[in-house]
Amino acid sequence: MATGHADPQRRERILAATLDHIAEAGVAGVSHRKIAARAAVPLGSMTYHFSGMDDLLRQAFTRFADQIVAVFEEYLSRAEGPEQAREAVTDLVHTLSDGPRRDLILTQELYTLAARRPEYQELTQAWMRRSRQLLERHFDPDTARQLDALIEGLALHRALDNGAPHSRALTSRAVLRITTA
Repeated sequence: MATGHADPQRRERILAATLDHIAEAGVAGVSHRKIAARAAVPLGSMTYHFSGMDDLLRQAFTRFADQIVAVFEEYLSRAEGPEQAREAVTDLVHTLSDGPRRDLILTQELYTLAARRPEYQELTQAWMRRSRQLLERHFDPDTARQLDALIEGLALHRALDNGAPHSRALTSRAVLRITTA
């Protein structure tokens, strides 16, 4: 029986293929066969590395959430003082909204899954906790909660407004209002 040692990146390729497939076809379009083909791995690798479809989806979405939290960390760790923290939040909104459409779709697919299934609510709650902890380095917990929602909402609105997404100045004013109220 093959152990996968000849291909140490197989599990990561499967997770990446899962996220790519979800971004193109949605969670409903995921199957072991489709992911195995996309990752160019034998179908048996799916059950070797993952206990089932839910395990695959949870691990893939956890990987995605980790990537987004890393973006939060990148921007917020540079801030020294409230003004720089506000600027970092503004930068974060624009980075997320101007980023890959794939990330926007994956976020919405995860939120839809979480709205339907409690085990995915736990995943999104853990993601939000981590984001808020990063924001709490600079803001009180209530403000961090409001900023987290603002970041998600403004990034979504900017990304979906194909006509004329709102400006950086508008984002800065919204961040200022929340952080100085």
